[in-house]
Amino acid sequence: MKYSADQQHFEKTSNTTRRRSREAMLRASKWNVLDDSLADNQRWSTWPGLEKLMRGPQPYPDWVIEDAAAVDTELGVLKTGKEADVFLVERATNSRSALVAAKRYRSAEQRLFRRADAYTEGRSVRRSRDARALKTGSSYGREVEAGRWADAEWSYLRMAFEAGIAVPYPVQICGTEIMMEFIEDPENPGVAAPRLQSVNPGPERLQSYWEQLVAAMTAFARMGFAHGDLSPYNVLAAGDRLVVIDLPQLVDLAGNLQGAELLARDCRNMCAWFTSRGLEVDDGELLGGLLASAW
Repeated sequence: MKYSADQQHFEKTSNTTRRRSREAMLRASKWNVLDDSLADNQRWSTWPGLEKLMRGPQPYPDWVIEDAAAVDTELGVLKTGKEADVFLVERATNSRSALVAAKRYRSAEQRLFRRADAYTEGRSVRRSRDARALKTGSSYGREVEAGRWADAEWSYLRMAFEAGIAVPYPVQICGTEIMMEFIEDPENPGVAAPRLQSVNPGPERLQSYWEQLVAAMTAFARMGFAHGDLSPYNVLAAGDRLVVIDLPQLVDLAGNLQGAELLARDCRNMCAWFTSRGLEVDDGELLGGLLASAW
């Protein structure tokens, strides 16, 4: 294995991020006289109250707004899911604005399903109190569980972006909300890029998409990971480029006994789509190449 996930470091970072996120949420929720000037779908930017680990990798992209006077305006729902919803948010000052996607994880009671243990095998829980709470399903345990999935996606988004993988830029995490780059359809400004499942590209673009997909999956494999839930529904087609989304269940190929099986499923899902669009590809060949890259 060329890269092995340091799970203790991951858990330590996640616990620290979770605690600081809760503190940031408390600071952001405190009322001040200026709040009366905001509409019901607005709030002050939470960026100023966040610490370094809760912000995206530096250097920050030019479109990231750091101004303490910025206002976040919720514009609508981009996507509803079984465990989280994604909202379109405009962060703006008097002179500039940027659209971002805000992914908000639901509490354990509000989810429509629970993540399978197959994804979390090999992940440790560093704090004994957290481990006991998760096992007993207490109210604190449910809070920990929701926070762990948000923390996992945040950590994996940062890792993937810094490795040059085509994922949305992670802007910030605050509690169980992750704000990330809004992936826009370049052919329809202001509109979210479609999922790969819904597009029918021509031969040249289809070939390019395949090469981009293989490059992304190979980059994950070289770091010791499989997406674990990869399908045409978890890939955005933003014009000529593909962007991989939904990373909380990223699978450690070394620490998870089902890692190779989940990677094989990713290969089958993606190859089936490309074959249906007219590009003959072989999932077994793809899997073999990825495993060779991982070890």
